[in-house]
Amino acid sequence: MDDLPTLNALIEHLKRLPSVGQKSAERMAQAFLTFDDETLKDFGTVITKLKEKVHLCPNCGLYTEAELCSFCVDPNRNNKTLIVVSYPKDVLGFSKLEDYHGRFHILGGVISPSSNKGVELLSIPELEKRIVRDNVEEIILATNPTVEGELTALFVSKKLADLPVKITRLAYGLPMGGQVDYADAMTLFKALEGRKDLK
Repeated sequence: MDDLPTLNALIEHLKRLPSVGQKSAERMAQAFLTFDDETLKDFGTVITKLKEKVHLCPNCGLYTEAELCSFCVDPNRNNKTLIVVSYPKDVLGFSKLEDYHGRFHILGGVISPSSNKGVELLSIPELEKRIVRDNVEEIILATNPTVEGELTALFVSKKLADLPVKITRLAYGLPMGGQVDYADAMTLFKALEGRKDLK
């Protein structure tokens, strides 16, 4: 088969996407070749404008195309509670909860010494300002239950310790429908740690 440098370059770029390996990237790149010129041009235009149009909300750190994101301008949400997550994508699940009426704050990453990602990359100063400015009553730390997520949650809680705000951490443990005998030690430990009184 002929060497196709342009197609190979596209494959390499597609492999940068999450969960996309060599085979998936090759299939996607081949699909691009089947697009008509107008569709391909539209696709390229959208990608080119992505960074120009979409930006981080200056208040909470979520992606938006407006001045502020929809959560920050929603009058039906209150400032009493902030769910603090690592990345904008982490808000998705919480945003579907009908019983949560608070707002969100995105840290912009996690502390990861092995990847040289330190606290200076996190939006903790902005979080501190929001707590004071908006009279936030509770911070719910919802970073992932990983070493980096736990380290980040611990650091944030210590950083906010002097502020008049309640700090809680998401409970982790057994999923609904799960079985105890299949759970690993860390999941069982978190389930025990997050147990609730029934009496």
